[in-house]
Amino acid sequence: MNETLAARALNILHDWVQSESLRKHCYAVADSMKHFAQLRGEDADLWEAVGLLHDMDYERHPNLEHSPTEGHPFVGIAWLREHGWSEEICRAILSHADYSGISRETSLEKTLYAVDELSSFVVAVALVRPTKSIHDVDVRAVKKKMKDKAFARAVNRDDIVRGAEALGMPLDDVIANVVAALKADALRLGLAGAGC
Repeated sequence: MNETLAARALNILHDWVQSESLRKHCYAVADSMKHFAQLRGEDADLWEAVGLLHDMDYERHPNLEHSPTEGHPFVGIAWLREHGWSEEICRAILSHADYSGISRETSLEKTLYAVDELSSFVVAVALVRPTKSIHDVDVRAVKKKMKDKAFARAVNRDDIVRGAEALGMPLDDVIANVVAALKADALRLGLAGAGC
C-alpha cells in the first residue's frame, strides 16, 4: 500500500528537525489541521501533511530577519518542489509566513495560519496547569491567558484573532477545536498529565 502523505511528511520532519519542541509544535499544528479538515470534509491526510511540514526548515534556516526570498519557509519549499510535492501544499506553507508575499486564498491556507500560533499557545497554557495536562484546558483558560501579555509573549495574539476572522469562525470555536484536536494526541505532545 502507498504511504500516506502524512507518513511521508513525518519522515521528512524527523530528518530536518532535531529539536523536540519544534517537532511537537509541528505535531500540534498537524493535529489541528487534520481536525479542521475532518470538520470541513476536506482531505485530512493532505492537511495533516501541511501541518507537519510547515516549519520543516525553521531549525536550520530560521529567517529571523524575515527575508522575502531566503531562509524559512523558502528553503523547505524549494526542497519539497524538487521532491515532487504538490503546489497546493507548497503554496499553503508559503502563505503562513506573512513576509512571503503569498496571500491566503484557500481554506487550507487560512486554516494553517489560524492554527499555527494558536496551537503553540494552547500547548503553553496546558504546560502551566498544575497537572501539565491538555485535559485541564478549556476555552476560558486560553482566553484568560491571551489577556496576560507576559504569558507566552512570543505568540502574536493579533495573528490568532486575524486567523479566526479569516476562517469566518468565532474565536471561541477555533480555540475549542484546537483544544479538542490536541486532546486526541495528548501523549505524543507530552500533554497527558504529570503522571503519564
